[in-house]
Amino acid sequence: MKKVKKYSEIRHKLQIDIDKKTDNGLANLTHYLQNHKNGVSEYYINDATEYLTNLHAKLDILEEPNFQYYLPIKWDIPFPAPEQPKFKFIDLFAGIGGIRLAYQNLGGKCVFTSEWDTYSKKTYEANFGKVPFGDITQINETEIPDHDILLAGFPCQPFSIAGVSKKNALGRNHGFLDETQGTLFFDIARILKHKRPKTFMLENVKNLVSHDKGNTFKVIQNTLRELNYTIYFKVLDGKHFVPQHRERIIIVGFDNEYFKGKENFKFPEMSNVKFALKDILLPEVDPKYTLSDKLWNYLQEYAKKHKAKGNGFGFGLADLNGISRTMSARYYKDGAEILIPQEGKNPRRLVPRECARLQGFPDNFVIPVSDNQAYKQFGNSVVSPLMQAVGECLIKEIIAINGKHSE
Repeated sequence: MKKVKKYSEIRHKLQIDIDKKTDNGLANLTHYLQNHKNGVSEYYINDATEYLTNLHAKLDILEEPNFQYYLPIKWDIPFPAPEQPKFKFIDLFAGIGGIRLAYQNLGGKCVFTSEWDTYSKKTYEANFGKVPFGDITQINETEIPDHDILLAGFPCQPFSIAGVSKKNALGRNHGFLDETQGTLFFDIARILKHKRPKTFMLENVKNLVSHDKGNTFKVIQNTLRELNYTIYFKVLDGKHFVPQHRERIIIVGFDNEYFKGKENFKFPEMSNVKFALKDILLPEVDPKYTLSDKLWNYLQEYAKKHKAKGNGFGFGLADLNGISRTMSARYYKDGAEILIPQEGKNPRRLVPRECARLQGFPDNFVIPVSDNQAYKQFGNSVVSPLMQAVGECLIKEIIAINGKHSE
């Protein structure tokens, strides 16, 4: 019987490490290794083979650059993909994989991932054994495998009306899709148009609704409807799953060609369970996380000054029996929005593991980056259990309609 290789051994042998020079070769290789048994492999095999050949030459590896030496693999990583997946999904603007984790927990297999940030890629690979592809704007939609669900936590950007006015002046017809050109939402729209997944889930900041006087959200809704998806959206708060106030808009869509308007989607009911910040705190923390006198004095003076002007800016000394403010990517600067009071000394900031817990990540989630990078990553991430709750409702509809399709 063929010896099963551990991913950690392959990783060591091929010196898989992510830095700023990492290109999509490593993404093709790891995507192929995770999909070699299914139809998805055809999307990656050629580039993965070329990359492996070059890697063998560069590292002076004696064996032929043949995948038979590497397969099958035992995925000794924290979150391996399910052996018998119930559905396929893609993970765009993936960050560190908070949305992937949710949908993988529900039995899904991720067949394509994209994320441009080097350090986020590092964290993603350490946990899922897969290196994300880079800038989505540079990836053709034809290179993306078929999937049932498209997932994306995309950045909020204004849409330019200039391009539309120009088309009008030239007497050309334009759709809402044209209005989104030059934004990252356009990349979601072009993939939806070409691949026609059955459903999608998009996540964004609550302010998306009011951004650019409501125009941004209007264009997004109209574009998705123009692509023939029925959409549902709601602002949901992570505080029902973790001790953090974190409101996000979730947009869910169903392909009208597939569902024929028969889906019965409802967002999950929010429980009344009260979470407390003290429950996610570590019992002992390195003194380096305690604020220096200089920083603590500065934050107090800064808050005093703004209070006098009637502004609400300032630090947030957390109530340990309650929930925290929203953690943001700027947390690494001074930790001001969530400070933990300490008896007889200055308050401290959260440590990265506590930030992970605040977003609902399990304790076996690996944090392979510096504290500063970890703060940015968790500040940019999602409340994973909230995504999972929405995912359950969405998958229920796919299962129900699949039953009708097979009758």
